[in-house]
Amino acid sequence: GRTVKATETATGDEVYSGGVTKMSKSKNNGVDPQTAIDKHGADTVRLFTMFAAPPEQTLEWSDDGVSGAHRFLRKLWTMVHSHIQQGALEPLDTAALSDGQRDLRRKTHETINKVNDDYGRRNTFNTAIAAVMELLNDVGKLSDNQPQSIAVRHEALTSAVLLLSPIAPHICHSLWLAMGHQQAVADATWPAVDKSALVRSSIEMVVQVNGKVRGKIQVAADAPREDVEKMALEDSNVQRFTEGVTIRKIIVVPGRLVNIVAN
Repeated sequence: GRTVKATETATGDEVYSGGVTKMSKSKNNGVDPQTAIDKHGADTVRLFTMFAAPPEQTLEWSDDGVSGAHRFLRKLWTMVHSHIQQGALEPLDTAALSDGQRDLRRKTHETINKVNDDYGRRNTFNTAIAAVMELLNDVGKLSDNQPQSIAVRHEALTSAVLLLSPIAPHICHSLWLAMGHQQAVADATWPAVDKSALVRSSIEMVVQVNGKVRGKIQVAADAPREDVEKMALEDSNVQRFTEGVTIRKIIVVPGRLVNIVAN
């Protein structure tokens, strides 16, 4: 029921903003979804349609966009099958995770939380898909074969397949079975958010000197103000802008930034 625009194909057509014309049967300038489905598959066309624009906005058809959706699904397929080949899966031990493993697990549960909200409250499928894309990028960054890295990646990929299953049901069903599950993905339990995984042990704070960003620091989430100020002043790039001047005031906005006032 949404409006779709296709690239102008006939001289004299009414041109819309961006050099496109509204698809019309009389103008014979429509895009046949079946042609795209035959070429790329139903999952690809559905993913592109949901990702290209929110439901309330006009969708501009793009062959490049369809190809991009196809590449993303191929990436998901490759990552899952590469993961399956890594051998035995050990149980996830949340108390034994390294910082990198903990970061990926937090990203997994942040993604579950966001997709739940995007699907259930906001009805913004494009941002839900974008969140899963970001999750897969983070999965790719944790590439070692330590047992707990494999376990954390397994949780992330399992969640990604489940979260995408309403939009790309065919590939997700196949991947779900390939991951060793007996039931169909449509009958699987929806992933639940582990709130403990969302807790950050450290946070990144911006450091400004006279209102201009001069550095970033990683501090413990519960670090006292004095420690935050000390780390900000010790940052090598910040020191370039505070050397030889008098520090008048240090303003700390908890969890966000440090502003050093100097002249």
